[in-house]
Amino acid sequence: MTDLVLYDTAARRKRAFVPIDENRVTMYVCGPTVYAPAHVGNFRPEVVFDVLFRLLRHVYGEDKVLFSRNFTDVDDKINAAAAQEGVGINVITERFTRIYHQDAAALNVLPKTFEPTATGAMADIIAFIERLIADGFAYAAEGHVLFSVAASETYGAFSRRSLDDMLAGARVEVAPYKKDPADFVLWKPSKPGDPAWDSPFGPGRPGWHIECSAMIETSLGETIDIHGGGIDLVFPHHENEIAQSTCAHHGAPLANYWLHNGFLSMEDEKMSKSEGNVVTVHAMLDQGVRGEAIRYGLLSGQYRAPLDWTAALIERAQKSLDRLYGVLRRLKSVDAADVAPPAGVMTALADDLNTPKALAALFEIAGRANKAETVDAQAQAKGELLAAGQLLGLFKSNPDAWFGLDSVSDEECAQIDRLLTERAEARKAKDFARADAIRDELTAKGVQAEDGPEGTTWRMKG
Repeated sequence: MTDLVLYDTAARRKRAFVPIDENRVTMYVCGPTVYAPAHVGNFRPEVVFDVLFRLLRHVYGEDKVLFSRNFTDVDDKINAAAAQEGVGINVITERFTRIYHQDAAALNVLPKTFEPTATGAMADIIAFIERLIADGFAYAAEGHVLFSVAASETYGAFSRRSLDDMLAGARVEVAPYKKDPADFVLWKPSKPGDPAWDSPFGPGRPGWHIECSAMIETSLGETIDIHGGGIDLVFPHHENEIAQSTCAHHGAPLANYWLHNGFLSMEDEKMSKSEGNVVTVHAMLDQGVRGEAIRYGLLSGQYRAPLDWTAALIERAQKSLDRLYGVLRRLKSVDAADVAPPAGVMTALADDLNTPKALAALFEIAGRANKAETVDAQAQAKGELLAAGQLLGLFKSNPDAWFGLDSVSDEECAQIDRLLTERAEARKAKDFARADAIRDELTAKGVQAEDGPEGTTWRMKG
């Protein structure tokens, strides 16, 4: 395939991807805080980096790519939710971790190699902080431990902000125990009644940034190949991760490539729980939206660009998948050829995960499938569609099941397919009266037919 090129946020340009070790390719992506169902914007990195995971596994081998995504299960919002219900925080975090896994599976997201949690990594977090204190990069003060930004010579280089800009643009707590207003918390005392862990610095819990640094080190190592997340994490989260980790590791970089996906918006406003303009994946699934349609919608835009999430976007995604599944259904009696993913899809994905171009390539294959006049040509096209779908995380459903035909007998399906073929021939012959009569007959049978460039798809009306 064409060399994989990725846009590196640190370099502000596309760079050819070269792993540290081709036999152990490593990637970490910042995961959710599990106190409520995740909204569809939270799932954009899940789906984007799932495609990259699939691509890397295809190139280097499934057993040679390690992907770690954490769960933040220590947080003020988790504490508040637990207090409101009168339960332990584990009740909240386990519930919403389970829902997150269900939603991810519905979107055809592959399981991760590692799924560390902050509570499960507490000993590693404390040990990491102790090393930073011992080396002079952090200090204890009034039950807190703070990272000293003055001790990091390159602080601010990643986000390309001056210290004044960083202080002005961030909600920095200016506390009397800080040596510098920009110093950030590694450990803090818990509020009365909140969960606390024993540590050499006093009972409390970690700050958000240190959790990821410790979990990356434990699950993947000191320097990893790829670190990903949403664009909103560049500062302060990723800037602070870099500072902590490079200082703890004697200057070794945290990651060689930094990838960030753009925001999802609704009515041109960033989707966020604080703004109250969220659509959760769980609610969409409960309302009957297909998980694969949500995935397709998230892949329909270039991952670094903003994406406006609308009902029209989902409708287009559903219709696009109907067209592609319709082709697979028409070829269900053909055994797919065992082929590599098509060049058009591979070239698109190798160019910084150009998923819109990769999706467009699927329709070129579908067009060839419709025009194929031999079984071999049909088998080739079907094989290419399925191979491309494997990379993109699509076509997991049986085509009959996709159209809700599980309960329709083979004889009924064959009869309806014959009627649709007759209708297509009548329209081609401009015998519109016959075509309309057949459509009326199909309607009477409860068949909902939709014509498209790849032919007619149909399903039984609900």
